[in-house]
Amino acid sequence: MESLDLVRTVSPPIAALGSSFYFDPGTLARGKEAGLDGFRLYFLGRGGVLGDVEAEVVHSAFGYFNFGLASKIWNSAKEVMPAREAGTLYMECAGAFGASKLGDVEGLDAFNAAADRVIASGLANCAGQALFAGTAAEPRSDDIAARAFQNVAVLRELRGSLHLVAVVASGLTPETAHRIRRPDDVTMFGWTDDVEVTDDDRARWETAEALTDELLAPIYGVLDGAEATALTDGVAAIEAALSS
Repeated sequence: MESLDLVRTVSPPIAALGSSFYFDPGTLARGKEAGLDGFRLYFLGRGGVLGDVEAEVVHSAFGYFNFGLASKIWNSAKEVMPAREAGTLYMECAGAFGASKLGDVEGLDAFNAAADRVIASGLANCAGQALFAGTAAEPRSDDIAARAFQNVAVLRELRGSLHLVAVVASGLTPETAHRIRRPDDVTMFGWTDDVEVTDDDRARWETAEALTDELLAPIYGVLDGAEATALTDGVAAIEAALSS
């Protein structure tokens, strides 16, 4: 399989699967123990890998949230728990989710080996990808199922970080890109719902999508045929397990 085809095959399910632990009951319970509600755990957990930084830094890395909302949630969450601790906690939550859901899935050893190679390839040239780099730097579990889902979460941040780069390079604001990609979540991300998206905006978003795949292709290109198959089969098996 050509690397661009591989990227186009695995990216959509990775994008959907990698966020599935965010508001899972187990994750929410860990957040509650730490004194954080679900949204604050999401912000502090994802952004905590960046360190004890100002809200502007998190807003830059997340991209799609209104700054007023991002600042309010980030700053209030930091009052409850140190950011770096929350980053580690969130990766542990991803691992716990994987361990509870993927224990019976076969082929995860080979999937993990392939995913680890892609992540290492991404880290070798990760300029402009702070959120991916920070997430990838968190320790991942030795448990096969836990690590498999953690790898999915890291691969999601890889594409997400590169997509944000591609969005800006294509002449779109992240706000507009968000309105196109998730029109039902506009107000949840802190925006008003009274802004029209133009045909030119949509064309630029399609350009950004294609550019993202092109940026990912050489990163995934480190895999040989057997490894690409292991990655593809693993993503499909994880998707099937989480859908059942």
